[in-house]
Amino acid sequence: GRGQAPGQGSGAARSQPLEPSLLRFLVCPLSKRPLRYEEATNELINEELGIAYPIIDGIPNMIPEAARTTKKKPPTEESKQP
Repeated sequence: GRGQAPGQGSGAARSQPLEPSLLRFLVCPLSKRPLRYEEATNELINEELGIAYPIIDGIPNMIPEAARTTKKKPPTEESKQP
């Protein structure tokens, strides 16, 4: 079991990461602003609009219909500091 490259063999091939060189060419189709790549969720994030585009097999799915909303929920009562 030794000598295996890190990140291999754990279904990593299913959600291929984005090619880093692509990122500088990608802009949000809605706001025409650059997007941030979120490695943890394998998505392209538009902080301004609060949306995230999924990346399928290393290819960003950049149709607005595919984007999910990332807007943070308003803070709950218990998290508010007096």
